[in-house]
Amino acid sequence: MNTSTPARDAQPREQLNGQWALITGAAKRIGACLCRTLHAHGASVVIHYGTSAEAADALAADLNAQRPGSAFTVQGNLTDSKTPGSLLQDVTARTGGRLDILINNASTFYPTKLAEVDTENWNDLIGTNLKAPLFMAQAAVPFLQAGGGQIINIVDIHAQRPLANHVVYGPAKAGLAMLTRSLAKDLAPDVRVNGVAPGAILWPEQGLSEQAEQSILRQIPLGRTGTPDDIARTVLFLVKDAPYITGQIIAVDGGRSVGW
Repeated sequence: MNTSTPARDAQPREQLNGQWALITGAAKRIGACLCRTLHAHGASVVIHYGTSAEAADALAADLNAQRPGSAFTVQGNLTDSKTPGSLLQDVTARTGGRLDILINNASTFYPTKLAEVDTENWNDLIGTNLKAPLFMAQAAVPFLQAGGGQIINIVDIHAQRPLANHVVYGPAKAGLAMLTRSLAKDLAPDVRVNGVAPGAILWPEQGLSEQAEQSILRQIPLGRTGTPDDIARTVLFLVKDAPYITGQIIAVDGGRSVGW
C-alpha cells in the first residue's frame, strides 16, 4: 500500500453525515453524551448497553425522533468472548455492512484492596476495561478498514497515576492505554486509533464522601469537575477534525494530571 496516500480525506470534515458509530456502554452518563454529540454532527449511532435497556431505548427513540432511522440499540455482555463477533455481525447487518467509528466506552469501576481482590474482580475489571476493547477492535477492523475508519478508547488519567485501593482497575486502564498505541501502530494507515483520558467528570454512581470530593477538587488546577460534554467535544475533535493524529491519548482533567 502506498503510505503517502491517506485512507480518508486530508481535510477535516464539517459533518459526519452517512457515517455509523458504535459506542459501547452508551445508555447513560458519558456514553449517552457521546451518542448525542456525534448524532448532532450527522452520524448515525449504535447504542450498546449491558443491562440498561430502558435508558438505551429511550435514547434511541429520542434520536430517531430527530432523524428517523439514525439510531438503534444492541445488547451484549462484552466480557463474554463470543459477544464482540456476534455483536459486530448484528450491527453491520443493520447498517448495510458499514462501520466508521468504534468508541470503546463501556467500563466497570470500583475499588479493590489487595487483601480482598479475587478472580471475579479481576475478570470483571480486566474484562470490561481491556479485554472487551481488544476484541471489539478485532471484530470491527475489517469494516473500519473498508472505509478508513477509526477507534477511540476511553481511558483514564489513572492509567498513569495509581488510585489508592484500585489495584485492578488502574492496571486495566494502563493496559488500555498501551493497547491504544499498539493498535494505532498496527492498523495504520487505514485506521486511526486514539484515546481520551477523563479526570473528574462525574462522581461514581456509588458516590463519594464530601471529604473525598473536596480532596480531588483541590488537585485540579481549574478548581472544578468537568462534564460529559467536555469528553464528547474531545472525541468529536479526534473523530472529525484530526486526520493526522493517531496513537495519542488526550487527558481531559482540568489539569489534574499535570502534577497531583
